[in-house]
Amino acid sequence: MKRIITVEVKTNSKEIKVEPIKGNVYKVRLSATPLEGKANKQLIDVLSGYFDISKSQVEIKSGKTSKTKIVELFLN
Repeated sequence: MKRIITVEVKTNSKEIKVEPIKGNVYKVRLSATPLEGKANKQLIDVLSGYFDISKSQVEIKSGKTSKTKIVELFLN
């Protein structure tokens, strides 16, 4: 089953945290910087842990260089 979510990313945060806002919108705080894809890699790690799925089941569909991203999750 696929699920599309919107993620608002805050980088350089002191804590790593996923906050559901409403429906399929989440705010994710990351400690990584947005350089060289480090924040996107950490986002995939954090979302896979939050939704208890493997990293390969998380795909950033759009917004790779934006603070707002569309992410597709492949749930079991």
